[in-house]
Formats: sequence, C-alpha cells, structure tokens
Amino acid sequence: MAASLPLGLGWPKDNQLELVPNTSATFHAYVHIPFCAVRCGYCDFNTYTSKELRGVSQADFHIPLIQEVDLSKELLSSWGIPDRKLTTVFFGGGTPSMFEASQISAILESLKANFGFTDDIEITLEANPEGLDHIKLDQLKLAGVNRISLGVQSFDQQVLDVLDRVHSRDKVIAAVRLARELGFRVSVDLIYGAPGESLESWEATLRQALELAVEHVSAYSLIIEEGTAIARKISRGELADVDEDLNADKYLLTEKLLTEAGLKNYEVSNWGNPSRHNRAYWESQDWWGYGPGAHSHIAGARFWNQKHPATYAAALEKGSPAHGFEYLDPRTQLEEQLLLMLRTDSGVSSALLRELGVPNELVANAIANGLLQLAPGGKLVATLNGRLLVDGLVLDFLSKSKP
Repeated sequence: MAASLPLGLGWPKDNQLELVPNTSATFHAYVHIPFCAVRCGYCDFNTYTSKELRGVSQADFHIPLIQEVDLSKELLSSWGIPDRKLTTVFFGGGTPSMFEASQISAILESLKANFGFTDDIEITLEANPEGLDHIKLDQLKLAGVNRISLGVQSFDQQVLDVLDRVHSRDKVIAAVRLARELGFRVSVDLIYGAPGESLESWEATLRQALELAVEHVSAYSLIIEEGTAIARKISRGELADVDEDLNADKYLLTEKLLTEAGLKNYEVSNWGNPSRHNRAYWESQDWWGYGPGAHSHIAGARFWNQKHPATYAAALEKGSPAHGFEYLDPRTQLEEQLLLMLRTDSGVSSALLRELGVPNELVANAIANGLLQLAPGGKLVATLNGRLLVDGLVLDFLSKSKP
C-alpha cells in the first residue's frame, strides 16, 4: 500500500492560506496520473489498478484534473501570488502513458490557458515501454510533450521478473529508438539492487542504456518498502535481501560508466542533460501538484491532496481536493535546502551551514575525510564517496547543529 499522507493542519474550509510570495521563484506543474495496469512488487506509490478504483473512470479522469487547474488559478490569485508562466510540466504516476494523448492534450491546454508557458517549457511524460507506439508518440508530440521518461528499471529479464515488470528488453529498445527518432528528449529510469542481480547484470543494463544514446539516466537503489509484495517475499525467504555493499559497488560502477560516456552526475541519482523540473524541486521553487495525493509547494507552504481518486474527485466537487497543509518556518526551509542541494552538483554555501549552526569542525572533518570538497565560488559539494553517504552526513550536521 502507498505511504500515508503526512501530518499537518486541516485544510481551511475557505481555501485561504496566508502567504508571502517569493517573487524570484519560478512556477512548475506536476500532474499525477494514478493508474497502472498492474502493481509492481516493489511499488509503494499512490497508484491504482482497475480493481482498486471503486468506479472511477480512467477515460474521464482528466476532467477533475482540469477542474483543479482552474481552481489553482483562482486560489493563487486570492493568495496574492503574482501571475507566472509555467516553466515545466511533469506527468507522473502511476503510468501517465495509460491516458489517451487527447487527455494529456486537454490538460496541457488548460494549464496553458490559465498560466501560459515559457517559450522553452519542458514537458515530461513518464511512460512504460509497452504503452508506446508510433501513433501514441506522434499524438503526444502534437499535444506538446517534448521529453519522455521511460520506466525501464533493467535490461535483464530475470531482474524484470523479480520486479514484476511486464515489458521486455526488446520493447524498451524499440521504444527508446522510436522516441529519439521522433525528436523527444529521452530519459531512462533504472533500479539497481534487486534480489539476485549481480554486478555483471547491472553493468550490462548500463551499457545497453548507453548504447541507445539516451541523454539522461536516473539510477536508484531499490528500497524495500514495508507492505509491498517484494518485502513479503524477502521476509518469507523466497528472495534474498538487499546487499548494501554490493549496491555501493553498483553505484560506483554507474558513476564510472556514465561519466566516461559524457553523462555528468548533477544529483546523487541523476546523470546527463538535467531535468529542469527536478531541479525546481531541489531548489525549492514553486510548484502545484495536481491529482490524487499530489503535493504542492507555494511561497513557503506545502499542501497535499486526498489520496484515492474517488475521494479526490468528491472533495474537489465540494470545493477543494486538498487534505492538509503546513507552513514551513525559516529553519525548516534552511534544513530542506541543505538536504536537497547537498545532493546536487551545485552544493551549498558555507553561509548556509553557519546559519544552521553546523559546527565548523564537523565541516572540516567531512572535507578531511574526503566527503566534501570546496568548489569554485566557495560552495561545498559532495565528493563521489560523499554521495554514497550524503543523507547520513546531513543528518549528522543537523543533529549536532546549534540553532
């Protein structure tokens, strides 16, 4: 089952938040398409198969999403947030490619009519390889999508079987080649650390991705979430548990092969031509998350929607799909900046660490131990070894800071 919604304040009945606009922040949209044909064994996302939808129609679900777009325009205006054009749009899920291209087009038309698009807008759609063909990709291109993020995970059929993925290696290769031929920017999502996956298998997956000349690779370590099918199999001894030492070797191999191929690491799990949408998250820009369970971040406030598609749609009809919200105090905003930006090649400033009260000796020790390095402009950036330990490093900094 998907993780529960965060704790927070109940959404106000009058839909009003007290916000101080960040006039320098860019504006972005995330659209959550919560449908999947099957639930993968490792999945803990807010997604639903046809058996879990309680009468919700996938064919009509773009309608409530468009209603929320219209609502967001009204609320942003009532909160005193200045009008800004959208810089990026990201369709995530779930499996957004399960929507018809006409549904994607209708949502984009609504976003453009309400907010406008910058001339260089990045519009990404997550897709599974088995859901793409020439006709579908042509239609998506006409709708305005210019970047495809393919959920590949592995090119090893045994690993795909362990992860309960339904596509084949050949289908991925065909989908990537077709998308590139039609002019899309292509990113592939890979997962390392599946039970039984060897270092050699992972290397073969990386080399296959590079052979396809994709311009972006996201490579994530498999996280075993409680309550998932794969967690149950591991607990019963049907599958081996994750080998963290082997995963570290896989990460180092990923860095070596991708960097040698010209795909620069710009965030712990991402290499290549950066996703401007993901950068917006890490830089704490403003974004509105549309759809069930989607999170938004506007002017120092974070809020989130009802999770189930039916509950989401019903709440929207009553005035708002939002479930709760929180105001981020200045300290929390600084902590999140450290947590997110130290994962990137931009790093963080010494001034931020001082403002958080991180002891100088901790920073000096991290540099001496080869976890951080000074970059041009005085920024502190995680080294390769630092990237392996960056989340623990941040927690250590914050636990010993002196506000």
